[in-house]
Amino acid sequence: MNRILKTTAIAAAVMGVATVAHARDQIRIVGSSTVYPFASYVTEEFGAVTEYPTPVIESTGSGGGIRLFCNGVGEGTPDITNASRRIKVSELERCIENGVTDVTEVKIGSDGIVFAQSSTNDAIELTLEQLFLAVAAKVPVDGELVDNPYINWSEIDASLPDREISIYGPPSTSGTRDAFEELAMEVPSEEMEAYGGEAYTQIRADGAYIDAGENDNLIVQRLQEDTEAFGIFGYSFLVENPDALVGTAIDGVAPEPEAISAGDYPIARSLWFYVKNQHAEAVPPLYDYVDMFVSETMIGEGGYLGDLGLIPLPEAEREQTREKVENRAELEVSDLK
Repeated sequence: MNRILKTTAIAAAVMGVATVAHARDQIRIVGSSTVYPFASYVTEEFGAVTEYPTPVIESTGSGGGIRLFCNGVGEGTPDITNASRRIKVSELERCIENGVTDVTEVKIGSDGIVFAQSSTNDAIELTLEQLFLAVAAKVPVDGELVDNPYINWSEIDASLPDREISIYGPPSTSGTRDAFEELAMEVPSEEMEAYGGEAYTQIRADGAYIDAGENDNLIVQRLQEDTEAFGIFGYSFLVENPDALVGTAIDGVAPEPEAISAGDYPIARSLWFYVKNQHAEAVPPLYDYVDMFVSETMIGEGGYLGDLGLIPLPEAEREQTREKVENRAELEVSDLK
């Protein structure tokens, strides 16, 4: 660990001892809206079968949750933050600066980012490049980068519907947005000559892409009302609304569990949560909850969370996850590089 960061962390930790000493038996969880349905199920089960109260959980988005988590150690800070993308180096360094020096990283499964529409429409297929051209702020036209001129899908490719491009998606604080930019924008743009081999991730701001907030359920509701539009959200919300929504195949691969787990679906990512080990003593149920979450009953093949849309990790990875939890493995900045 960097010496300056370590010194700052120790000072912050010492200052936080008094607040940590106030024990509580209700776990506080923040973070990803994508992980929220899975974590909510576990919190309800935990409250039902243990002597502890049901944990309090808030859907703040991955970025917002990590900020709250990394604010420090003490009664007023979260014990766990859920994330639909891995914590960044800069975020972990901020944790350390604020005294959050002992964090365990827990990978719980895989997820696909779905590009879906109302089931009142016929299903369509898109290439990753076509999807990029619909959402990017600047796109190549005649070899030059210009403000995105595409109003209808059919203007991108005549084979696509003659419908206005209208996409409800997550905000910049969302891990789903981060993952979408990485997987659906960086990858195709790096292959386009106009971008000079550089990744381009700026999303258009002319009204075609609509920031729908951190609650993915609201995107689902809007697609049922605005049947011409598309939405971007985690696979679990497609599973929960099979009659109302239809997913879009990307590069010929449909968003289905096998394809997501194998990495064949182009917009697939891992899901995580992070545990503040410094709270374990002051919050006695903390690791009972974590153990329940990573049990085969929850995240294994045929586990309860699979019914909600979580794609199980391979057995060896699930075992690695449980070993990290058992050992309370401390995440280092070097692990993220």
